[in-house]
Amino acid sequence: MSRHQGHMDHVMLPCVLGLVELCNILVYSAAGVRAADVYGQEHYYLTRQILFAALGLGVMVVASRIPYQMYKRWTYPLLGVVMLLLIGVFIPGIGSTMGGATRWISFKYFYLQPSELAKFALVLYLAYSLTKKQDHIGTFAIGILPNLRFSGVALALILMEPDFGTTAVLAAILFAMMFVAGTRIVHLSGIFAVAAPLAFVVLIGAEYRRRRLLAFLDPWADQADTGFHIIQSWLAFHRGGIFGVGLGAGTQKLFYLPAAHTDFIFRVVGEELGLLGVLATIAAFGLFIARGTSVARRAPDLFGQLLGTGITFIIGLQAVINMMVVTGLLPTKGLTLPFVSYGGSSLVAYLFMVGVLLNISSQALVENRRVRGGGRNAPRRRWSPFGGRSESRREDP
Repeated sequence: MSRHQGHMDHVMLPCVLGLVELCNILVYSAAGVRAADVYGQEHYYLTRQILFAALGLGVMVVASRIPYQMYKRWTYPLLGVVMLLLIGVFIPGIGSTMGGATRWISFKYFYLQPSELAKFALVLYLAYSLTKKQDHIGTFAIGILPNLRFSGVALALILMEPDFGTTAVLAAILFAMMFVAGTRIVHLSGIFAVAAPLAFVVLIGAEYRRRRLLAFLDPWADQADTGFHIIQSWLAFHRGGIFGVGLGAGTQKLFYLPAAHTDFIFRVVGEELGLLGVLATIAAFGLFIARGTSVARRAPDLFGQLLGTGITFIIGLQAVINMMVVTGLLPTKGLTLPFVSYGGSSLVAYLFMVGVLLNISSQALVENRRVRGGGRNAPRRRWSPFGGRSESRREDP
């Protein structure tokens, strides 16, 4: 076995596969009636989701075999392609508008959502840039400002779609990765002091966001409009009880639950699988986050630590936000539940990122075994802000 190959993570992989299988079941249950009504085919969404799942799993396997260090050379080309795609959604005839948002590029048989690709591209860029600038991470002009400039352009394009939820998640990832890289707390505090008021202005600057915020504070004040989503969610969870009404037996999805197979699929879990299904889903994501954090901490180098951190946080944070939105703990946002919600672009992108994380895990296993074996070739270690150890040698430029 080569130094780049190890065993598949025996905790993370089953969690992901279980969530993907749950997606296939729930998409059919939640969207079968809608598919029959709109497309005349009850299995329309299920068939497409199975195809995307198969493609995504294949991509995951391939990504798990590619040494993650190779992505360094692809950082800027990938970032450039993603930037062009983010701009492309605004070009008439290329971009596609649905639900008042222009987030997709329409192809003949599917829709591509560039913001899903932007998640990995931004994480990869930050991991590469923060590693390369490690000797200057304590200086604002060299170690921080360039990362803010490039990231800010991507965030601005996504916000213009508009997609406030994804923008907020990526902004949080930016802070997390800078912290892990060793950015000074005083610099992070200063950035937050500037960013927080701007985020609040953006939040209340659009009427639909203000209405969502008011609906979050008092959904019963507008039960038929802005409060409709969360009220129907509560009814679904209440009807599910502890054990649920059974797969396929839910009634709230019958045109009572908007976006039942996408953003709000978690409430279908609550109605049909009950509290036990909800807790099992939360536990699966909890295990994924814990395992991903452990993988990042044990990565052989700082680049792997940062890349693993970004991937874990981008998936874990979005899952937490989605579940909090559906249960009424956060205002309504257009964020899907990773691996579970219907959507081809997001599923393939997330499974690809899992493949990268699995490769980091396999290399960490091989490296840790080598270090425990000692010898003169064992790399020296230095402290990392993440709590793990990274190699003392300089990273590749």
